[in-house]
Amino acid sequence: MGYEWQLVALMIVAVLITGISKSGFAGGVGVVAVPLISLKASPAFAAAIMLPLLIIMDVFSLRAWWRQSVGRVLWLMLPPAALGVVVGYLTYGTFSDDLLKVVLGVFSILFGCWGLLNPLRERGMPDGVGALCGGIAGFTSFIAHAGGPPLNFYLLQKSLGKEAFLGTAVVFLAAINLVKLAPYGLLGLLTLENLFVAMSLTPVAWLGVHLGLVIQKRIAGELFFRIALGLLILLGIRLVVDGGW
Repeated sequence: MGYEWQLVALMIVAVLITGISKSGFAGGVGVVAVPLISLKASPAFAAAIMLPLLIIMDVFSLRAWWRQSVGRVLWLMLPPAALGVVVGYLTYGTFSDDLLKVVLGVFSILFGCWGLLNPLRERGMPDGVGALCGGIAGFTSFIAHAGGPPLNFYLLQKSLGKEAFLGTAVVFLAAINLVKLAPYGLLGLLTLENLFVAMSLTPVAWLGVHLGLVIQKRIAGELFFRIALGLLILLGIRLVVDGGW
């Protein structure tokens, strides 16, 4: 079992960024992981190796943020998110790798642009929007571990404090990752080889989570967010090109 060095490097960078994002910036920037690894591998492989790592990161992150979550928001968003996971499972395999790369690329570009412009921040939204965002988060989390963007889209409107914002996001994403275990197993994605690759990257995951906790205390989250969003737009363009568009 061997991988070219470019793929190994991409996996290390993807896991590190995801860990930092998950513990320090509500998981939004972690959407880059599957698109990044997909530059040198299939989206299915990228999603398969990331799920065990995400659960490990969740364990690390929950220790820091468990008591800060907002229960009402979680009860609103988690049931439709679980439904979104089911939809992702039922439609799995419908799309080719190239089409998935294009979809991920377009999604990355749109979210990057939305994040930079951020025209809706702190405008209150009804509960129905929260439920819809939860459902979309469940679906996008299933296909590409990209539940952070739709989740953050709603949470940003709630005017939560930083601790409540991060705590709610961490608990939500951790719950959805556990829900995804069963369908990923049924689809044969959790192979011994994929699990071995994931476990070998565990130290990187641990480092990323701890860096995120340190960074969010020392620098403005908005600055980190904007830099990462700019990179996400560039990555999305590359994926669209690689997908044949």
